[in-house]
Amino acid sequence: MRTLLIAGLGDVARRALPELVRHWRVFAIAHHPAAAKAARQGGALPIMANLDCQESLRRIAGLADDVWITAPPPASGLRDNRTRKLLYALAKADRIPQRISYISTTGVYGNGDGAWLDECSALHAQTERARRRVDAETALRDFAGRHGCQLNILRAPGIYALERLPLTRLLQGTPLILPAEDSYSNHIHADDLARLCIASLQQQRGGIRVFNACDDEPLTITDWYVMLAEALALPIPPQLSRAEVRQQVSPALWSYMAESRRIRNVRLAELGVALRYPTAREFVAQLAANPAWQAVALAKAGKIR
Repeated sequence: MRTLLIAGLGDVARRALPELVRHWRVFAIAHHPAAAKAARQGGALPIMANLDCQESLRRIAGLADDVWITAPPPASGLRDNRTRKLLYALAKADRIPQRISYISTTGVYGNGDGAWLDECSALHAQTERARRRVDAETALRDFAGRHGCQLNILRAPGIYALERLPLTRLLQGTPLILPAEDSYSNHIHADDLARLCIASLQQQRGGIRVFNACDDEPLTITDWYVMLAEALALPIPPQLSRAEVRQQVSPALWSYMAESRRIRNVRLAELGVALRYPTAREFVAQLAANPAWQAVALAKAGKIR
């Protein structure tokens, strides 16, 4: 059985664990006891290490046939030193991973002014967090090219699930942009992203490949929030001009609302995964018809708030 190392045991990775342990002997980097417990509960073997501490990563050298990186970059700066430290540690052995899969972000494309973008579109990352992702992609490409391992980069957009819906803005009444001036956003259900990542790790194609890991239909940001509000019987926030919204929201939130792009996902067919939620509309329709789901979503939002 092949061995797999997971760097970053967050929500998407935990969703994937039941399937991963059927095909790999799975190791997971864990910084805290809670993460180690989650790894064991999912059938993985925890390795106590810290992606911010190079010395702690010595144990992973030569450990795995395949590596799945889901850990986010540091919270500041223009470099992803976490990914770079991980790759440095992996290179300190004769046995180099044969396959690497990395969850990046569609934010690396920057603002497309609503244009359609695909995997060959130029990268124009505008926020520091997106630039850190570009740095990680660059480091991974260099590593894969130098060592001849397969690299799949999955650029994910806004990730959602029943337990991770963006309801705080609705509960707070944060204004939305008028439809005529609104930005496009893209989405993927967390379960679908987990399945896409598993498929990318199972590929035996070789080389470096980028996939836009999003669903089939971009939505305007306002459409997305209005659909959620209607499904959950929440008040729909006021809709204002772009200029008015920019004055009323935080710079961090505006950086998200200001960028507009429509992402093509045609290349996903290569992974052979049929999305359970080809569009966010289909998820919201199920949410609207399921009172139990609504209760879970609202309870989770209440805790977050």
